[in-house]
Amino acid sequence: MPQFLTLLLECPLVIVAIFVTGIGGTFQYGFCVSVMTSPSDFIKELVNKTCLHRYGVSLDKSQVSLIWSFTVSIFCLGGLLGTLVAGPLITTFGRKPCLLLNNLLAIIGAVLMLFSQTAMSFEMIMAGRFLYGINSGVSLSVHPIYIIECTPKRLRLMVGVTIASCMSFGKFSGQLLGISELLGTEERWPWLLGFNGFAALLQLSTLPFLPESPRFLLLDKGDHQACEKALSRLWGNKDHSMEVEEMLQEKAALQNVRSHSVMELIRDQSVRWQLITIIFTFTPLQLCGINAFMTIENTGKKVLLFRGYAGMSATLILLTITLYLQTHISWMPYCSMVLIFIFIFFFAGGPAGATAPLPGEIFTQSFKSAGYTIACTINWAGLFVLGMVFPILVEKLDYFCFLIFLCFCVVCGLYVWFNVPETKNRTALEIAAEFRKMHSKPGEPQREINTKHEVNKTQTNETKF
Repeated sequence: MPQFLTLLLECPLVIVAIFVTGIGGTFQYGFCVSVMTSPSDFIKELVNKTCLHRYGVSLDKSQVSLIWSFTVSIFCLGGLLGTLVAGPLITTFGRKPCLLLNNLLAIIGAVLMLFSQTAMSFEMIMAGRFLYGINSGVSLSVHPIYIIECTPKRLRLMVGVTIASCMSFGKFSGQLLGISELLGTEERWPWLLGFNGFAALLQLSTLPFLPESPRFLLLDKGDHQACEKALSRLWGNKDHSMEVEEMLQEKAALQNVRSHSVMELIRDQSVRWQLITIIFTFTPLQLCGINAFMTIENTGKKVLLFRGYAGMSATLILLTITLYLQTHISWMPYCSMVLIFIFIFFFAGGPAGATAPLPGEIFTQSFKSAGYTIACTINWAGLFVLGMVFPILVEKLDYFCFLIFLCFCVVCGLYVWFNVPETKNRTALEIAAEFRKMHSKPGEPQREINTKHEVNKTQTNETKF
């Protein structure tokens, strides 16, 4: 662990990039997810007042709840839209410009939030939430790509976990600022909802001082000199020839291949198992995460994912039993509470930190944007479905509802163990070759890993597809 901290301290600009990209990246998503809990009563009151003032109609409780539910869930629709447009924007304009322009959406949304109470318009809150959703959808795609590509290979796993850490910090900040002693009051709740604008302003004023992604400059723009300059700023004035050589090898392999769209990624047989891996690992990823970098650097992602899902599965079985028995045994609710913390611990020590940067590691440059688009789409769709279905599951199945999540954890854990190679300290081309080796048909001759002839052959086939 100390050696990785020492390496990170040798790259001070990478540390700055972690905080700058995080505050305007996944922090925004985490904050938006948790911030609506505190001012819910005030917003419902605004909805009723608005309808009474405009139309002379007082809404009943169910009507207000319906409008409130739509106000919360429209964030997911905006997030899905942001995810779908993020891929083309990343490929066309680059990582850094996308992050900069994305802040404008959060600032506009914050202005709508701040004046919604004065204008007596709950529609302004809906519009603001929708813009926040687009902002979060874009940032969930761009933030991981940018920070991973700006980080030395040996530190990528540790730095990649900060993506989940920023998200968790955003959720915590939304809850903290929402207490009545701070911004969770009838007079100050618009400032609580508009806090995203201040985070966006902070990134907008600091991100211009950071360089563009070295990989984007070399592989997409073909600017070797700008890439070396960016590497020197980010990683220090050392010999980066090995890293540049690895990127040049990937560029040579992809020189006749353009960036692929989502549909092309879905249809391409050469990355089929990488795509399936993204689906399996992102589908159950709808819980909170904590920093887990200490174990990731020493263990590797495959073991962490399997161990995390195995521990979560065992915890869910015990949690179902304790929930069933808590009506019969007085102290059983305390056991359920402890098991919930254990569940979060297993999630934080595995899927939370290991899953978010995964698309940037297992896909080559031409498929990376489309891979993140699919991953984030699954994330938003899962969030929306969970919000709509879970209350019904609780009503129908009661404490047995967690058995459904148990199935997801078991299936995902088994898939990772038997179908996903270790990604630690490997390039995208090496991981792609390992996927081919693991999933080659019986009797099919093994192909040499990482040879230029084989890479060129694979890319020729991709061009035909």
